[in-house]
Amino acid sequence: MKKSIVFCFAVLFLVSCASIQANNAPQTELSNKDKVIALLNSLETGDPAPVGYINPDNYIQHNLMVGDGLAGFGELLKNIPQGSLKVNVIRAFSDGDYVFTHTDYNFFGPKAGFDIFRFEDGKIVEHWDNLSPKAETPNPSGHTQFDGPTQATDLSKTKHNKLLVKDFVNTILVKGEFDKLGNYFDGDNYIQHNSAIADGVSGLGNALDAMAKQGITMVYHANHLILGEGNFVLAVSEGEFAGKPTSFYDLFRIENNKIAEHWDVMETIIPENERKNANGKFGFK
Repeated sequence: MKKSIVFCFAVLFLVSCASIQANNAPQTELSNKDKVIALLNSLETGDPAPVGYINPDNYIQHNLMVGDGLAGFGELLKNIPQGSLKVNVIRAFSDGDYVFTHTDYNFFGPKAGFDIFRFEDGKIVEHWDNLSPKAETPNPSGHTQFDGPTQATDLSKTKHNKLLVKDFVNTILVKGEFDKLGNYFDGDNYIQHNSAIADGVSGLGNALDAMAKQGITMVYHANHLILGEGNFVLAVSEGEFAGKPTSFYDLFRIENNKIAEHWDVMETIIPENERKNANGKFGFK
């Protein structure tokens, strides 16, 4: 190709070619989840067709480092070193008008990321994400940030599992009522994918104690969103880590009505004077 993949994408966005693609592309029965996966993969492959899944006239961006709308995203893509962007979608789930993904990225360096997309009338109209540098080694129990089950089961229990996680986040993480931990876990059985924490409820406790001795605090102020499909539930929360405003994305796997496994990404929330859009980090509907 005479033009780089990144430049092609930027041009596609900036000239609103998405609407042309949408009008000319054959209509398929792709689910919203499949549309998101295709769009994310296209960032690496350069396939222009999935751009048509975005509403070119109404696309709200909540990544605070990116300008609003398609033009903002196109400007970002222009600045990515040619051939460096890699995308490996590990998990993808849907909940009503939302699709959320867990992705292994190379995006200005290796990163772990969660993305949330909101749809209206089959088109993507809003995007949130949380990104952090990818750990170079497994955690103390040998788990990476991405390994473990990937497919949702127990679809009929989605509502129940979402309520369980919402209650856990508000009771334990926000209110700090740690005497109630036993209500949410099967003893000490708890698989942990945080890069610094070992398995088990005891592993979490040991890590929090170690941080406290170093003067490092992790505080959850509020939960903003709970999304789920079957036995996988994502909680989006706001708080502080080491004294800095932080966005917490926590993905839980539920088994036998207990929390069995956990993946997460924490991202520092940048100050308002550094932001490229005014939509806020959260702002869920």
